[in-house]
Amino acid sequence: MNLPVAQRLAPIQEYYFSRKLREIEALNRAGARVINLGIGSPDLPPHPSVIEALTAAARQPDAHAYQSYQGVPALRQAMSQWYARSYGVALDADTEVLPLLGSKEGIVHLCMTFLQPGDEALIPNPGYPTYRAAVHLSGATPVEYDLTAETNWLPDLSALARRDLSRVKLMWLNYPHMPTGAPADAAALAELVDFARRHDILLVHDNPYSFILNEHPQSLLAVPGARDVALELNSLSKSHNLAGWRVGLLAGRADLLQQVLRFKSNLDSGMFRPVQLAAAAALQLGPEWYAQLNATYRARREQVFGLLDALGCRYEPGQVGLFVWARVPPTYADGYALSDEVLAAARVFITPGGIFGSNGNGFVRVSLCQPEEVLREALARVVARTADRCEASAAARAAAQETVAS
Repeated sequence: MNLPVAQRLAPIQEYYFSRKLREIEALNRAGARVINLGIGSPDLPPHPSVIEALTAAARQPDAHAYQSYQGVPALRQAMSQWYARSYGVALDADTEVLPLLGSKEGIVHLCMTFLQPGDEALIPNPGYPTYRAAVHLSGATPVEYDLTAETNWLPDLSALARRDLSRVKLMWLNYPHMPTGAPADAAALAELVDFARRHDILLVHDNPYSFILNEHPQSLLAVPGARDVALELNSLSKSHNLAGWRVGLLAGRADLLQQVLRFKSNLDSGMFRPVQLAAAAALQLGPEWYAQLNATYRARREQVFGLLDALGCRYEPGQVGLFVWARVPPTYADGYALSDEVLAAARVFITPGGIFGSNGNGFVRVSLCQPEEVLREALARVVARTADRCEASAAARAAAQETVAS
């Protein structure tokens, strides 16, 4: 049977980590025991009370039926209270909060709801690859805006304003930024809101990293006037160690959320009720939860800094989030070259920055989602690799000198 693939998939490639994990799995089957410092999947468990809430809810006889497309009231209320407590943002739990099966789902929902062929959407370079894929799937055209170290990974809005923005309908934002770990202060967020208002663009802020190694969690919706031009995605994956549970949310204007629900309600039949109730319990955890989480990540980050020092990479120690972003030494063509060499020689995988866009080519990204003892082993392997290279270079020099002498 010759079944052609839909044209909408023509610009879409399989997700990089999907391919890379297969390669790593093959190496492991061959006995390599690769240390994976690539993907940002938290290895720590949820709080015990969250597991208990899940278990208790699963025992209820009415727990296993189809659920509301908008989530149970207890979850929406917990999400609303979390925003008020954490960000100082008041949300109507009935109309301004929409639970999602993870925020990645929301990225696609938003593009399919508000974009169509002929439209353009601004996406960050470097940035999360799913933004580009979702825009393509909608039939719209992704248009990159540059983020660079020279601008502290913030957009140059004056340069953007000089472009033809007449077809731009949506702009993707993500601060604290992934992959670079750059934060955005309130002034920068206010400038983005003003830019969107002047150019009639919907801002969508993807905000899953605000609690990780970040002293001042922020929501774009806290900026005066943002409610008119912005929506915000958030997630419990990183902040509460619930990555595999797939719990996210979309917050903002009720009329815009209602349009997203029109699309979403045709794709799923709601989230498992025990997961929703357990997520509500997670959102009620106090500041001591985040303090303990960040103490662990802070210690791990010091280990990653040591690994990057051993590789000769340069990095900003003040970056936040679940990764460390670092510039590769000038002896390497790009992050792919360094990543490939470290995987081959030390059996340690670090992410090449180029998968996030051309402005990431000279960088690598290292995840904090491994225990300290694993990170220490990764460092030992990298140091051993460096020693082996030095020995090989010394042997080559000695051989060359013998050749000249003879």
